[in-house]
Amino acid sequence: MFSRHNRMIGVLYMLADALLSLASFWVAHAVRARLPGLRPLYPAYDYLWIVPVAVAIWITVGTVTGIYRDIREEDLRRAFTDLLQVAAVSATILFAITFAFQFAYISRLLLGLYVVTDLLAMILLRLIARRLGGPLRRSLGGFRHFLLVGNTPEAIEIARTIESNETRGMAFQGFIVVNARRDDPPAQLQSQVDQRSLRRAYPVYPLSELAGLLRRHVIDEVIFAVTRGEMDQLRDPFLVCEEEGVRTRVLVSFFPHLISKVTLERLRDMPLLTFSAAPENEALLLAKRLLDFLMAVVLLLVLSPLFLILALLIKLTSKGPVFYRQTRCGLGGRRFTVYKFRSMQPDADLRREELEALNEMDGPVFKIGNDPRCTTVGRFMRKFSLDELPQLFNILRGDMSFVGPRPPLPEEVEKYERWQRRRLRMPPGLTCLWALEGRSRLNFRRWMELDLQYIDNWSLALDWKIMLKTIPVVLLGRGAS
Repeated sequence: MFSRHNRMIGVLYMLADALLSLASFWVAHAVRARLPGLRPLYPAYDYLWIVPVAVAIWITVGTVTGIYRDIREEDLRRAFTDLLQVAAVSATILFAITFAFQFAYISRLLLGLYVVTDLLAMILLRLIARRLGGPLRRSLGGFRHFLLVGNTPEAIEIARTIESNETRGMAFQGFIVVNARRDDPPAQLQSQVDQRSLRRAYPVYPLSELAGLLRRHVIDEVIFAVTRGEMDQLRDPFLVCEEEGVRTRVLVSFFPHLISKVTLERLRDMPLLTFSAAPENEALLLAKRLLDFLMAVVLLLVLSPLFLILALLIKLTSKGPVFYRQTRCGLGGRRFTVYKFRSMQPDADLRREELEALNEMDGPVFKIGNDPRCTTVGRFMRKFSLDELPQLFNILRGDMSFVGPRPPLPEEVEKYERWQRRRLRMPPGLTCLWALEGRSRLNFRRWMELDLQYIDNWSLALDWKIMLKTIPVVLLGRGAS
């Protein structure tokens, strides 16, 4: 299914889940009020404030966990496991709020019934959609008929995908071969397209037949999946489709890209194909920045006593400043000053060259497991990553994020291979996937690969998973040494 259609269906599911969440609360209240042997329940209007909060929690958790992306009603496993995960997280947040704010009048049984009712309602919705979604869509909009220009392997894959979405109202009508002639016999045309992997054989036409096909048949969309050399022959076919008002799509796999996401944007009235090998969803990136800012403010307030204690210990046990400042490379190679609690002797940078032989990391990174330059307090701070706490100020300023590739030194970046520089296309962070494997135990190449894996698969849900998994790593002292 096309991504735009998938997003629309995701929005419809979100709205349906919001309505189900509202209805489930009233059902749960009615059931709890009628259970015998329990203390009387407050009237429903006393809970009006919690209903939108509960709905917002359900929808937010569902969005973060991705249940409204890539909708597949045929996947029964997702109808249960994904929703069970959403219910567990939402219930935890709901109960935490009631305990934190000491809302003693809210029945815990009522909340439990609400969670179970909403979970069952959402599962039932997806089972019904699996059964009736396809026929309903077809009855409302009928089939959308597709014609495919090209006989490349990608064209066959597109045809197979359209076939698999027949229950969603997509119908495949046939192939057009660019280099075929009008007088080629049907058997010769058929032989030019390998249809063995398709469910059935489809007609094959020469490119010169396109205008006639659009007149004689119902064709809603024409998809061009051709080679680079065939593009020059498509000017007139494009104009024919435009004059007919037929939606046209072009597969751009012949461009030299492997991991970039391709979008079409406009600079005023000029259409531009955009290739991006890093996250580009501005709304989600803004949400990431807002969450970083709010969490940094809260943590700075909560941890201010610890800041004072560590600053005092550093000052009393060694000469030199409390904070260590160093120039690092951030987003796109932008340079900024990173802040840490000083964990080494004041002349540590001057002694690096004499300790170069002890470096335990390959590549351009310098790391010693039991660094002789560390102070006693510094060694303790590094074990539990406490020296990194002042980087909360970097997060406030927007230089860094909580999750992202670690900010490298400029001299390290100068030694990067070209493929490694892509890690600079995401804001640097305090932790990332490498923290879960133990950064000090990784070779440099694996470290870079994990950073790129994070960039390629980034989502807000992934950020939360990494942060939650980093907490025990830090508390048990298994972070970077």
